[in-house]
Formats: sequence, structure tokens, C-alpha cells
Amino acid sequence: MRFSLLQFKRKNPGEIAAWATYDFANSAFATVILAVLYNKYYAGIVAGGAEGVALGPFHVQGAAMLAFVGAAAMILVALSAPILGALSDLTGRKKEFLGAYTVLGCVATALMMTVDAGEWIWGGALLVLAQLGFAGALIFYNALLIDIAEPEDYGKISGIGWAWGYIGGGLLLLLNLFMLKPPKGAPFGAFSLGDCFLSVAIWWGVFSLPLFWGVRQSKATALSVKRDRFKESWRVLTKTLHRIKRLPELAKFFFAFLIYNDGVETVIIMAAVFGDQELRMGSDELILFFLMVQGVAFLGALFFGWLVERIGNRRSILISLVVWCFVLVWAWQLGWLGNPRKEYWVLGILTALVMGGTQAASRSLQAYLIPPAHASEFFSFFGISGKFASAIGPLVYGLAILLTGSLRVAILTLLLFFVAGFLILWRVNEREGRNQAIAFEIEA
Repeated sequence: MRFSLLQFKRKNPGEIAAWATYDFANSAFATVILAVLYNKYYAGIVAGGAEGVALGPFHVQGAAMLAFVGAAAMILVALSAPILGALSDLTGRKKEFLGAYTVLGCVATALMMTVDAGEWIWGGALLVLAQLGFAGALIFYNALLIDIAEPEDYGKISGIGWAWGYIGGGLLLLLNLFMLKPPKGAPFGAFSLGDCFLSVAIWWGVFSLPLFWGVRQSKATALSVKRDRFKESWRVLTKTLHRIKRLPELAKFFFAFLIYNDGVETVIIMAAVFGDQELRMGSDELILFFLMVQGVAFLGALFFGWLVERIGNRRSILISLVVWCFVLVWAWQLGWLGNPRKEYWVLGILTALVMGGTQAASRSLQAYLIPPAHASEFFSFFGISGKFASAIGPLVYGLAILLTGSLRVAILTLLLFFVAGFLILWRVNEREGRNQAIAFEIEA
């Protein structure tokens, strides 16, 4: 079968473009705040860098504090959203919940411009709220994929979304580079880091609008007509665990995803901090590094969209997990070729190739294995459980830093997440999982 990037079974290119533009919008937060500038600023300046902060009897390094804040954010996401996925299925209001979380994320991000050195509690609270908005919105954004696409196109459209996201994050990062280091003769002086944080909020908000204007969502199910919606939502959600028992392939993928995605998210959040504190890379060099990552990741996401159509989601993810393991082992032994900084750039290329591919193929496989009529319920359950699980990676990494004092040694703890995820995913039967989802719909 010939692969065509712009041919879809459902003839709705406008909706697909509007949906993917949200990736273009929110990736600015993932790139500038979580991956490059704010995390480095928080770990190195706000939370005291290597000197750290006093937390009771403990002395916590800035990098460890950043990891703990990230874990707290994931726990809050999980605790705050247990009802929303099922409720959105019952009311048909995915976009409304998506909008509420987007507003929360944009406002908290804009307020980051007020954070000064030493204000690690205020700066950490804003990061938690902003991540709550970012991660909560993704639950409903991912669920909308089922409203705009047929199963055959999930992988391709998901890959396009991730690729478009890397363009968005990269463009704003490039703009931030010019803001911090304007070229000679520029009609403006250098902006502050706070101005860069504000630009993320504006970018995220403005480029979210096409989704709200251009994407139609499924209607409410009949369950919401005569029953109290909140009680019904809780009832539906508590049944999700029992429903997963009827979908054993989905259950295996679910546990594999929880584990390996925890490693992916922790690496993304801590990469700039590693470059800053281990290699003494400045903000301008880190921006250039992540611009390279964005460009390569764009190509990688498109490549994985093609690979998924050729060999399937599961095999594509397995290949990416092998590369992740190789990257982590090399990062632990960074400098074995004699030039740690150049090796770090090579690792950035390898990571970029699989970063978008792992997540895009995972989103596609998740959509492929869940019963379509219960999309938001299952996406929300995955999102909630995933955020609880995603707290483990930063916690483990932060504790490893606290105990060893080394970001490099702490990397070995993340290797366990990728190996365990690989072993569980190896046992998933993709075709059988789809058959189970269809059978579930017929019996429901």
C-alpha cells in the first residue's frame, strides 16, 4: 500500500488541520517551559542550582527540586481529572474541558514572568498549575482524534500532529533566541527570560483557536439524559477497570505505556538541566541545541507515521525503545569518545528521531485499541493513570540525584523504565486488540 501523507479515508482536511494546530500551539509550552528555558531557570536560579534549598533537615539540589515539582504536578493532574473523561463522553463537551485547561495553563505560564531568584515555592506552584493545564488539556485533545479520523488514519494524523507541534515549538524557540540575543542593528534591545515565558502563553492561546472553531465533536451519549451527570460519570469511570479486563491487549499496552512514557517525559524535562549543570551549556547554546532537536523530531514524527503504516504501531514503538536505551547508556558514559559536548549533540539527534515517534505511535495505538464510543473515558483513564505513573520517574530521578549528587549516575534509574516497557509491549497483539475493541462495542 502506497503511503500518502495527505490522503485520508475521511474527507475532512480542514478539521484535521485545525486539530493538529493545537499541537503547534501547546508544544511551545512543552519546548520553552518544560524542556529548555523555565526548567533550566528554575533548577539553576530559582531553586539555587548546585547549592539548592533547605527543606527541613535536607539540602535539596535545584535539579532534584525541579524533579519533585514535576512529580507533584503529575499527581495533581491525576487527582483533579478523574471525572472529566467520562463526563465529556456523556455530555459531548470535550472542547469545553479542553478550553478550560488551556486557559489555566496559559494564565499560569504568563505569571511565570513574575518569578525571581529564591522564589522556589511561588515558581514551583506556577509550574505545577501550568503543567496541570497542559496535561489536562491533552486528555481531551487526544480524545478528539477519534472524532476526526478513521482507525486506518490514526497513526498518520497523530504523526502529523506531533510534527506540526515540533514546528510550533521550534519557531517560538527561535523567536526567543532573537529576543534574548537580538542581532546587531535590531530596533529593539534584549528581552528578559520573563518576556519569553509570556510569549509562550500568548502563542499557546492564539494558536489554540483554530481547534475550537474548526473541529466538530461527537454528541453526548444517551446516558446523560436522565441521570445526574456527575454521579453517572463516577459510575462509568469505576467500571473502566472492569472493562479493561475484557480488553486484555489494551490492558497490556496500558501498563507498558505507563512505564516507558514515564521515562520519556522525565528525559524531556531534565535534558536542558543536564546540559546546563553537567556540560555548562549557556541558554543560547541550549536554545540552538533544542532547535536542532525540534527540526530532527519533525522529520522523525513524519518518519514514524510512515513506519506505523508499514510495520504497525507496536513494532514502531519497540524500535524506538531500543534507541532510547542506547541513548541513556551513552549519556551515562558521556565523554567516552573524548568530547562530551559534541557527543551530547549526537545524542540529541538520536533522541529527536524517536521522541515524537514514540509518543505519536503510542497515541495512535491507544486510539486503535480502545472502543470508539468510550473514547474520552478510556483516554481520561489512561491520562489519569499515566499522570500518577509519570510522577514516579521524576521522583526516582530526583531521589537518585539527592542520594548520589550526580545527574549522570541518576540516568541509570531511567533505563529501567524503557526496558520494562519494552518487555511488556513485546507481548501485545495489535490486530487481536483491535478485534477485542470492536467486539466490546457490539456487546455494549
